[in-house]
Amino acid sequence: MKPEQTLAWMNDGTAKLLTDVAALPDEALTAPSALPGWTRRYLLAHVAANAEALRNLVYWARTGEERRMYASSEQRDAGIATGARLPAAELRVWIRSSADALAADLDSMPGPAWDAKVITAQGLTRSAGEIPWMRVREVYIHAIDLNAGTQWTDLPAQFLTALLDDVTARRSSKALSSEGAGPALAVAATDTGRAWQVTGTGAAIPVSAPLADLAAYLTGRQTAGLESFPVLPAWL
Repeated sequence: MKPEQTLAWMNDGTAKLLTDVAALPDEALTAPSALPGWTRRYLLAHVAANAEALRNLVYWARTGEERRMYASSEQRDAGIATGARLPAAELRVWIRSSADALAADLDSMPGPAWDAKVITAQGLTRSAGEIPWMRVREVYIHAIDLNAGTQWTDLPAQFLTALLDDVTARRSSKALSSEGAGPALAVAATDTGRAWQVTGTGAAIPVSAPLADLAAYLTGRQTAGLESFPVLPAWL
């Protein structure tokens, strides 16, 4: 089935990101983003390249012809670095046109194609119905990382809950496979009552905070007031 909810979130996240980008003067694009070592230019090139890469998966799902997101990690990194050096006007066009093209591709997906199997950049086999979710994470989280207006509290609570479902499951899976295992956590959202368990090393450490703060923390973002919580390995 066509994933209507994640497509709606994707469109909302894209709109938030593009609105924040439009409000930035060209000279502000060279400033640091909220991600250590990433300028806003680099972040925007990363998001644009992601849209183009996900279009490859849509093509794969529609035609059955294998088309990976990236030919290699080196090709991916080189493309982002090149894009980050584009003139400001061209970078703005790329971030918008790539998002529009991906949205158009997804809008025209035939029903059976949503069940097709594709392989993510992490080497995971997933149904094409998860492609919008991959993009939702990208646009919502990087809109915050852009550090130009959008905050975690601006995102839908239902999305944040789904994100925590995703992140806690991924962290537990990595721990079970001994790949980047972090500490065991007992996670609780103080404003919604939802709770999650993260498999990891040692006894489970209680981590309680509002939903938006938990989303920031568990995706590796700096959050005021949560500095006492343990440092976590990457989740993706």
